[in-house]
Amino acid sequence: MSGPVGGGEPAFIELEGVEKVFDVRRRTGFLRRERREVRAVDGISFRVPRGEMVGYIGPNGAGKSTTIKMLTGILTPSGGRIRVAGVDPSRERTKLALRIGVVFGQRTSLWWDLPLRDSYRLVHRMYRIPDARYRENLERCVELLQLGDLLDTPVRQLSLGQRMRGDIAAALLHDPEVLYLDEPTIGLDVVSKAKVRGFLRELNAERGTTVLLTTHDLTDIEQLCERVMVIDHGRLVYDGSLAGLHGIGGSERTLVVDLERELPAIELAGEPGVRVTKVSGPRQWLSFPASASAAPLVARIAAGYPLMDLSVREPDIETVIAKMYAADGTG
Repeated sequence: MSGPVGGGEPAFIELEGVEKVFDVRRRTGFLRRERREVRAVDGISFRVPRGEMVGYIGPNGAGKSTTIKMLTGILTPSGGRIRVAGVDPSRERTKLALRIGVVFGQRTSLWWDLPLRDSYRLVHRMYRIPDARYRENLERCVELLQLGDLLDTPVRQLSLGQRMRGDIAAALLHDPEVLYLDEPTIGLDVVSKAKVRGFLRELNAERGTTVLLTTHDLTDIEQLCERVMVIDHGRLVYDGSLAGLHGIGGSERTLVVDLERELPAIELAGEPGVRVTKVSGPRQWLSFPASASAAPLVARIAAGYPLMDLSVREPDIETVIAKMYAADGTG
């Protein structure tokens, strides 16, 4: 597979042959239990330079969250070596906590019954953030994540999208050098996703924050990350660009077009790899290479057909990995 991007730059995050093995016991009879080992992470090595935004993707159970937990010190590796900013996370977890921010999309770090404002005050005290720095960071996060009207609302009353934006702000109040995001846009509507992505782009551009992002939404990767790593069955199977990943297996995106009226299949001569896969009344589905831009197709359709609406659907990660294996001869 492709080699790592940015390998010549100093590593801010570094993993060498990292493994995590869990002992799993299950009952096989009235008084009998079976013990087996599960390798959640199986010999992973990669380096991330300071200031890079990297997508870390893979199917459910691939080992993504386990990797994040080892990078934060929550879990101790069974083997191998991890360094974040020169620190061993499992041995110096408290020291490292002052330099990292973490957002787990499935669970909140905020206090459930407290207003958002009070949760932030507790973060202020826990991290001993200087008052001026705290006020500056809070104002900036509140403005960019549009949290002003929510500060006096108890966390339990926030929608998922509002809570996610609140969690991201909490993770950034102490100016972390690296931000780990585990499914930060899961379950969010289109508007909330756009707000979160825009904020992360600005954060990385302005402050050079290193970001490691796990997600099932390939649009997150496309809009935020120049580099993507794919993990499957605990092993790193790809490290390169998203376009390169799509190119390996010939992944396809789908353009869903709603016309004003029912028409024959759209014809786009001269557009390589584009084909109509389904027609249902005024709606048509067109497949095109995932590594290509949708803009030329949209422009041609808008110019030649009575267009009402359209949307682009990304291939899911499982499909991309399956195609990658098929093309590589390992599937």
